[in-house]
Amino acid sequence: MKFSTAGMELLKRSEGFRNRVYLDVAGFPTIGYGHRLLHPESFPNGITEPQAANLLASDVGDAEQAVERLVKVPLSQGQFDALVDFCFNLGAGRLAASTLLKSLNAGRFAAAAQELLQWDHADGQENNALKARRQARSSFGVTLRSAADSRLTFLFLGERDSDYAPSSSTTSSRSPAFR
Repeated sequence: MKFSTAGMELLKRSEGFRNRVYLDVAGFPTIGYGHRLLHPESFPNGITEPQAANLLASDVGDAEQAVERLVKVPLSQGQFDALVDFCFNLGAGRLAASTLLKSLNAGRFAAAAQELLQWDHADGQENNALKARRQARSSFGVTLRSAADSRLTFLFLGERDSDYAPSSSTTSSRSPAFR
C-alpha cells in the first residue's frame, strides 16, 4: 500500500515548508517538510521546495516500509495513512513500542484510534501543534468496518466510508483469514 495523495497533502500542511534549518518542537535540526537532519547532512544554503519534496518522498517511503513491517492486520487506506504520518512524525521505533500498535495488531481498532490521540507530547510536555495535528485527524473521524463487519472509528482524512474499506488486495496480502 502507498501513502495517499490526500495523506501527503495533509502531512505537508501539518509540517509546513521551511527552506532553512530550524529546530523542531523536540529540538532536532529540521528542514523542508519536517525532514530531520542526520549526520552528515547539511544545508548551509537552504533548500528549494522541489528538494524538500524529494526528501519528504524518501522519508515517507521509509515510514511506509515501517508500517508494512510492523502492522499485522489488514488496514484501510485511511488507517495506513494515519500510521505512515505517525511514523514520519515520531519514528518507527515509537510505533513499534506503542500500545497503539499492540491494540491495532490485536484487532482492537477503537482502542488504537484512542491511542493515536495520546501522542500529542514533545519533550515530555503537551504540545499545542501536535495536539492540533491529532485533533485535526480526529475531526475527520471515519467509520470503518473491521473483519467482523462491526463499525469502528479510526481517525484520519474525511472521505466516504467506502473509500476506507480494506481492499481485497490489502487484506489478502496480510492474513490468510481474509483471502
